[in-house]
Amino acid sequence: MNAPKQVSRFKFTFDKGVTIPSLIFIISVCLFSVLFPSTINSVLNEVKNFIFVNLNWVYVWCVTIFVIFLVFLMFSKFGKIRLGSNDSRPEHSFFSWISMLFAAGMGIGLMYFSVAEPMQHYSTDAFSESHIISRAKNAQLYTFFHWGIHAWAIYGLVGLCLAYFAYRYRLPLSLRSCLYPLLKDKITGKLGDVIDIFALCSTFFGITTTLGFGVVQINSGLETLNILPETGFMYQVIIVVVLVSFAVISATSGVNKGVKILSNINVVVVIILLLFVLTLGPTVYLIGSFTYGLGNYINNFFDLTFNTHVYEEKTLPWFYNWTILYWAWWISWSPFVGLFIAKISKGRSIREFIAAVLIIPTLFNFIWMSVFGNSAIWIDFNVANGALSALVSDPDALMFRFLDYLPLSEILSFIVLLVIMIFFVTSADSGMLVMDSISSKNSTKSPKIQTIFWGVLLATLALMLLKAGGLEALQTMTLITALPFAIIMILFVVSLMKALVIDYSYYEKGLSVSTVPWSGEFWKQRLKKIVSYKTKESVQEFLEGQVFTAFTELKEEFALNGITAEIKRIPDSSQVNLEIHHDVVNNFVYGVMSQKRIVSEYMVNDDNLPNLENNLTYFPKTYFGDSREGYDVQYFTKNELISDVLKHYDRFLKIVAEESNEMFISSDGNFVKN
Repeated sequence: MNAPKQVSRFKFTFDKGVTIPSLIFIISVCLFSVLFPSTINSVLNEVKNFIFVNLNWVYVWCVTIFVIFLVFLMFSKFGKIRLGSNDSRPEHSFFSWISMLFAAGMGIGLMYFSVAEPMQHYSTDAFSESHIISRAKNAQLYTFFHWGIHAWAIYGLVGLCLAYFAYRYRLPLSLRSCLYPLLKDKITGKLGDVIDIFALCSTFFGITTTLGFGVVQINSGLETLNILPETGFMYQVIIVVVLVSFAVISATSGVNKGVKILSNINVVVVIILLLFVLTLGPTVYLIGSFTYGLGNYINNFFDLTFNTHVYEEKTLPWFYNWTILYWAWWISWSPFVGLFIAKISKGRSIREFIAAVLIIPTLFNFIWMSVFGNSAIWIDFNVANGALSALVSDPDALMFRFLDYLPLSEILSFIVLLVIMIFFVTSADSGMLVMDSISSKNSTKSPKIQTIFWGVLLATLALMLLKAGGLEALQTMTLITALPFAIIMILFVVSLMKALVIDYSYYEKGLSVSTVPWSGEFWKQRLKKIVSYKTKESVQEFLEGQVFTAFTELKEEFALNGITAEIKRIPDSSQVNLEIHHDVVNNFVYGVMSQKRIVSEYMVNDDNLPNLENNLTYFPKTYFGDSREGYDVQYFTKNELISDVLKHYDRFLKIVAEESNEMFISSDGNFVKN
C-alpha cells in the first residue's frame, strides 16, 4: 500500500521574477552599508549632492505637475468616476479610511519632526539675518510647505493611479498596472517585473530607514522617562523585537482587523495629545499663529511652489537639504504609501479620493505642526532662553526636552512615546502587507508566513544598519532613486489621463437611434400599468413572461445568425440576463432584475393618486455587463424589450470596433492573478 502523499503546509505565492532579484539587491545593499558604511555613504552623498544641485528643478516641476493635475481632476468631469465599477461603494468607514492613510503616510516622521523641523528653520544660518519674528513666521511657513498639499499630492497620485487601474480595469494592484495604457501587454513581461522590483526595493528601504530612526527616538524617550538607563544597542534590539512582533500580529490579522483598529486608536490618542499640548501651552498664541500661518501659506502658495532660490545663494544649501530632500523623500515613499492607500480606497469617487487625501491630512498636519512647533519656538524665546535652539542637532531628544517645559510633562511624554510606538507598528504592519502584495503580484491567498518573513527581514536588517551606522547610507540611496521614479510618475499622469478620457467617453456614449420604444399603439395598456403599482410577485411574473420570452426569441435569432447567446435565470435574486460570450473582448450582458422603490407617504394617502397600499413598490430594472446605470422597463412590450437589447448590442459592437477602446474592453487586459 502506497504511503499517503505529503501536502505542503504552506503554498507560497512569491513571484520569482520579482522577489528573488529584489531580495538579492536589498540584502546586497544592506550588507555593503553595514560593512563599509562611511565609504558607501560618501559615494552616495556625492551622487545625491550632484542630483540636488543640478537637477533640483526636475523635482520642483514634477511635484508642481502632480499638484496641478490632481486639482484639475478633482474639479473636472472625471471626478465622478468611481475607483471600481459604477455601483461599487467604499469598504471602510470614512474615519477608518482617513486614519489608515494618515498613519501610513506620515506616522513616525510627524512625531520626529513636529518640534525638530520648525526649530531648525527658526535657528538656521540661512535666515539668521532676518528678524526673530520673521524667522518664526518662516519656520511655520516652510514646515507647512513641506508637510502640506505637495507631499500628499505625491502620495495621492500614486494611490489614485493604482486604485483606478486595479478596481476600474481589474488589473493587479501593482505599479506596472499604472502604465497599461502606454505599455499594454508589455506590463506582464520583464518590463513590468522591473517596475515591481523597483517598488519593492524602494518600499523596503524607506520603511527600514524610518523604523531605524523611530527606534532611536523611542529609546531616547524611554531613557528620558527613566524606564531604560541608557540608549544602548541591546535596548534597541529589545524595542525592535517587541514592536515588530506586534506589527506581525497586526499584519497577519489583515487590514480590516489589526491595521484598522491600531490606526483608529492612534488617531484618537494623537488628538488627545494635541488637545493636551494646546491647552497646557500658550493657547491664544497657538490659535492666532495657526490662523496667520494658514493665510500665509495660501498667500504664498505659488511662490513656494515654483521658488528654486536661484537668486538667493545663501539659502541654496538650505533649499537642497530641506525642500528638495523632502520632495525626494516623499517620492521615494510613494510606492509604499500609494499602494496602501489604494488597497483601502476601493469604491471612492476620484473627487472624494483627491479631496480627502489632499485636504484632510494637510489640515491636520498644519494644526499639529503649529501646536508643537510654535509652542517650542515660543518657549525657546520666552522661557528657555535658547535652550531648545541649542538642541536642534539632537532631534531624537528634542521632543521630550520640549515637553519638560509644559505642565504634566511626564504624562505628556508617556503619551508621545505611546503614539510613536503605535506609529511604528502601523508603519511596519502596513509595509509588510504592501511588500507581500508586490512580491506575490497581489495574490489574494498568500500564507501568513510570507508576511512574517518580511517582518523578520525588516527587523534584522534595520538592527544591522543601526549597529553599523549604515542607516544614513541607505537613506541617501533611497533619495537618489526618487529621481527616476519622479519621471515614471509623470508617465503615470499621462497614462491615467489617457485612460480617463476613454473611460468617460465609454460610459457617456449614447444608444443608437434605431427605434423609439414607446408608440401610441398600446397606450391603454400603458395607462393601466402607470396607475397601478407592482408587487414583487408581479415583477417576477414580468421577468418570467415578457423578459424571458423576449430573450428566448433573441437567442434563437442570434443562433440563426451564427452567434451563440446564453440565458441565465437567477430566481433567488429575481434576475434574468442574456449573455453573449467572447474570447477577446468582454462579454455582452443585458439583464433585467427586480428592484424595490420607496415612494412618498403622499402617494399612499392621496385618494386621487394611483392606488397604493404601502410605500414600498417594485419595478423591473435593466443592468449591463459594464456596470452602466440601468432603467425601468416595466412598460416595455416583448418586442420593445427585443428592440432595446438590439440597441445596446449595436452600441456594444460600435465601441468594440473603436481602436481607442481596446484597453477598456479587452479581456486580455483584465487579468487577475489569484
